[in-house]
Amino acid sequence: MNSVWQQFTLSNLRLYQWRSASYLYRVVGLLQSWRSGSLLLQWSEPIGALLVALVFALAPFTSNALVGVLLVACGAFWLLLTLSDDLVSSSELSRRITPIHLIVLLYWGIYTVATALSPVKVEAAKGLGKLTLYLVFFALMSMVLRSPRLRAWIIGVFLHISLIVSVYGIRQYLFGVEELATWTDPTSESANVTRVFSYLGNPNLLAGYLLPAVALSLAAIFAWQRWLPKALAVTMFLLNSGCLILTYSRGGWIGFVICLLLFLVMLVFWYSLQLPPRWRIWAMPSLLGICVAAMALGVIFVPPLRHRVASMFAGREDSSNNFRINVWYAVLDMIRDRPIIGIGPGNNAFNKIYPLFQRPRFTALSAYSIFLEVAVETGLIGFSCFLWLLIVTFNLGVQQLKRLRDSFNPQGFWLMAAISAIAGMLGHGLVDTVWYRPEVSTLWWLMVALIASYYFPPQVNMLMGDGER
Repeated sequence: MNSVWQQFTLSNLRLYQWRSASYLYRVVGLLQSWRSGSLLLQWSEPIGALLVALVFALAPFTSNALVGVLLVACGAFWLLLTLSDDLVSSSELSRRITPIHLIVLLYWGIYTVATALSPVKVEAAKGLGKLTLYLVFFALMSMVLRSPRLRAWIIGVFLHISLIVSVYGIRQYLFGVEELATWTDPTSESANVTRVFSYLGNPNLLAGYLLPAVALSLAAIFAWQRWLPKALAVTMFLLNSGCLILTYSRGGWIGFVICLLLFLVMLVFWYSLQLPPRWRIWAMPSLLGICVAAMALGVIFVPPLRHRVASMFAGREDSSNNFRINVWYAVLDMIRDRPIIGIGPGNNAFNKIYPLFQRPRFTALSAYSIFLEVAVETGLIGFSCFLWLLIVTFNLGVQQLKRLRDSFNPQGFWLMAAISAIAGMLGHGLVDTVWYRPEVSTLWWLMVALIASYYFPPQVNMLMGDGER
């Protein structure tokens, strides 16, 4: 059974066998002689880190078009680095191409087939282009983030930008702000609650943006070594968490709870070896009990929180719930109509097909669930690949977390943040599709790239040990 699981999750991948027979790999290093004489590319990894940091520094404040230009620049730079790369050893190749990379490549291939077979090929091609930009951005990040120094720098840039976003969001709550749209049911008890949206213009989008910030700022409390940085990390965590709560995004709250619970579970796992044997038995139940009690007290004694939580279970009596339910039924009809390979990627393709299935008066720009969105775009084939990608990513993350725990390497805290942030974003994505917006999608692939950057295949572990290079 263990062998089957290892094969399914590609845990025993041997890429050196593929390298010798692959025609695709032969394009790597075509420009190697030019790179060896280039002064600029001697700083290739710092330049790549700068491009990645620019995306996260500007995404909350600029238009999607500018973010798209930066992603094109990142993709072009990754292609340049790949074509001019040194012909690395088998061990280094095994680190650069992870099981996640292979599933991502398959994921892109399925989306390409879905585009070719789409009933609205032109619109689907636009969606495929956007997805391709995100995936090459992931490829560049997974390359750059292998350096612990650059990894810490990119995370630091994002955390400082998220701090600015959170401070402005809290300011909106304190001093009031005119909503850009009706974000709550006007007939509900929470209709007059101020829902902050900061620079992102949408409280649900802001909540999706802040979930990785919450996870990474919590990890920074443990990963940053000096007291002043730790104090800054605590400030970041409190402000990011507070701003996320003030979005009053129910999906964001679901993701927030999942993110915190999973991070705390991994934290107990991390420190369990240092606990006395008697305490280890009670550590996890005590943690879960305290968390459940804290959430229950918040729901009981904070009226706005109580009203928003109660609305989750109001069914069709809540207008937002009723809207989503009607959209989901229409999307399920779309999936039944094209169950194998879907309608093709992107919101443009969705907007062309959805009106043929929509319920009267329930127009929508997306499926309001990332799982349904993947299924409607690529059918059951693409949905299965997406689930496989999630399983492989979580499995790789847990494997590397165990490795880092054995050596008590503080880099493991960033890995905890990435795993918990992905789980939280999936929880949010059950009922919303802000995952597809550039401000959030780039962060999703940052979390996946973080996990991929820690990858050490078994044969490399034996040769190099468990330390980070």
